[in-house]
Amino acid sequence: MGGQSRRDEKKSGMILVDSSVWVDFLRGEKSVPSKILHHLIESEEDISITEIILTEILQGIKEDRDFQAAKDYLLNFPIFSPQGIETYLKAARIYRECRKRGKTVRKTVDCIIAAICIENDLVLHHNDSDYAQIEACTALKCFHV
Repeated sequence: MGGQSRRDEKKSGMILVDSSVWVDFLRGEKSVPSKILHHLIESEEDISITEIILTEILQGIKEDRDFQAAKDYLLNFPIFSPQGIETYLKAARIYRECRKRGKTVRKTVDCIIAAICIENDLVLHHNDSDYAQIEACTALKCFHV
């Protein structure tokens, strides 16, 4: 594994874990999504992240030692990248489709992450209400307990 995009990895059923879950997990918080992530890791489920999620997690870490440890840990998971301009166009379509259906997505980055999930047939594990809005309007598949 490593810090490169892994398009050759097994994709079907792979779970992409959003920063909204990773932050609690890395802080040792006992939220339900964090506990589920812990179980997924212990069960050696196929989990992954995106480059954007990596950035979101690492930018919030204050201590250099903690930053290095988190970076080293996260780079062990497959990392999915945007597939060029098409990913960003898909993200714009996701946002527009949600708006047409009366649902407001607060963060553009969530539309980009959702687009990456849809393009790569990934199931998203999150703790962010924007994704519930996106799932209701698009082909995004979210991890439900």
